[in-house]
Amino acid sequence: MLFDNYQPAEAFDEAFKKSGEFRAHYQAVVERLGDVTPEEFQSIQRTLSLSFLKQGVTFTVYNDDEGTERIFPFDPVPRVIPGDEWALLEKGLIQRIEALNLFLKDIYSDQKVIKDKIIPKETVYTAAHYRDELRGVKVPNDSYVQICGTDLIRDEKNGYLVLEDNCRCPSGVSYLLENRAAMKKVYPSLFQEMGVRPVDVYSDWLLEVLEGLSQPDNHEPVCVLLTPGVYNSAYFEHSFLASRMGIQIVEGRDLVVQNEMVYMKTTRGLERVDVIYRRIDDDFLDPEVFRKDSLLGVPGLMRAYRAGNVALANTVGTGVADDKVVYKYVPDFIKYYLDEEPILPNVETYLASEEKEMSHIMENLDQLVVKAANESGGYGMLVGPKSTKKEIEDFRGKIKESPRNYVAQPMISLSTHPTFCDDQISPRHIDLRPYILAGEETRVVPGGLTRVALNEGSIVVNSSQGGGSKDTWVLY
Repeated sequence: MLFDNYQPAEAFDEAFKKSGEFRAHYQAVVERLGDVTPEEFQSIQRTLSLSFLKQGVTFTVYNDDEGTERIFPFDPVPRVIPGDEWALLEKGLIQRIEALNLFLKDIYSDQKVIKDKIIPKETVYTAAHYRDELRGVKVPNDSYVQICGTDLIRDEKNGYLVLEDNCRCPSGVSYLLENRAAMKKVYPSLFQEMGVRPVDVYSDWLLEVLEGLSQPDNHEPVCVLLTPGVYNSAYFEHSFLASRMGIQIVEGRDLVVQNEMVYMKTTRGLERVDVIYRRIDDDFLDPEVFRKDSLLGVPGLMRAYRAGNVALANTVGTGVADDKVVYKYVPDFIKYYLDEEPILPNVETYLASEEKEMSHIMENLDQLVVKAANESGGYGMLVGPKSTKKEIEDFRGKIKESPRNYVAQPMISLSTHPTFCDDQISPRHIDLRPYILAGEETRVVPGGLTRVALNEGSIVVNSSQGGGSKDTWVLY
C-alpha cells in the first residue's frame, strides 16, 4: 500500500536498506502505515495542516510575493532513532557545547586559545558577532551558551557529521513540540508500543536553566522572554515558549533600566527582572552600546548586565561561535580544552581566507558547497553541482572580494527518509537539529527537529527555502 512502490535513493536511507527491506527499528512504523492508502494518508496530512493553521503554528517568509505567513509543512512519516545511536549523539553534543562554552569564556578573558595559536587572532576579531564589549565581563556560572541547536547530517557512509552550531538564538523547538503533539493524536498507541521517549520536558528544562542564572536571593527569580514583536518570523515560537514556561513575553518598550537594574512595567508598577531569555540579536539589544537606531532593545541593558544585576540567555557575543570560519576550529577546541577526541566530526571545510585552500576552492567551485560565514536559512550559499555557470562565476567574484566571509565544503549527499510528496512516498533529504540545554546539568532533548527538503533532489532543508519537518522518535 503506502510503501509498495518506495525506492530508496543512492544516499543512505534512514528507514530502508538498498534491498528494499526496512530497518529493524522501523518495523512497527512500516507495519502500522503499510495498510494506509495514499488517499487516507493525504487526508491525515490535510487534517494536521488545518490543525496547525488554526493554532497559529506558522513562520514568516519576508520578501515573498505569495505572502509572508506560512504553515511549516509537516510530514507524518516519523523519523526513528534507536536508543544506542541516540546515546552516542547525546554524548557528542554535550562534549561540543562544553568546548564552545570554554572557548567563549577564553576569548572574552585571557585568550589563551589565541596565544597558543589554536585559532588565529584575526579569525576571532573579524567574526561578525565577536563583541569586544564583553571582554572582562563576568557572566553567571561562567556559562555563555545555555540554549544551542546543533545541526547534524548523516553521510553516505552512515556517519553523523556536525553541519553547524546555532549559539545565538536557535529557533525551531516549538515545531518539535507541536509536531509531537500532532503525532500523538494520529498514532496514540504507537508511542507506547515502540517506547518513544517524550520531548515535552523541554519547557521545564528550559525554565530550570533560566532560573539557574539568577543571583542567589530570597525572592523567586523573575524570568521574561524578550521578543522583537509580532512581526518577527519566529514570533509564534516566542509566545509559545513563554506560555509553556509560564513567564511573561515582553518587548523592549516593556522594560526599563533604573539604578543599573532591569524592571518590567506592569499594571501594579515596576517589577524587577532577574533573567532575560532574549530572542533579539546583539545589534538590537541596547541602543546605548550597539545600534543606536534600534527601537527593539532596552537602553541601559548592558549597564545592568555588566553590573551583574540581570542575566541574559544566551549571553551577548556568543555569535562568534556560530561563525562558519570559527566552526572549522571546533574539533581543535575539543582537544585543547577537554583533551578529548571529537565524538562528532565536522564536515571537511576549506577557508577562502587561506591561500592554499582558496586555490582549491577556485579550482573546484562546481563541485563544492560554498557558504557565507554568517548567513543562515539557506541564504548566501552556492551548491556548485546544481548551479549554472553564471551563478558559479558570480560567486567566484564574491569570494575574491571578501575571502574571510566564505567557506567551502564537499557536497555531501544527506541521508534520505520516506516522505509523502505528490501523493506518494518518496525519498527526501533530511537533517537533524537536536536542542541542548546547558545549566547545572547539560541535557539534550531526546528528539530534535528533523527538517526535510521537500523538493526532489534538493539538499536545502530550511523552511524559507521550501523545507518542512518531521517528528523525531528516539527509542528507549
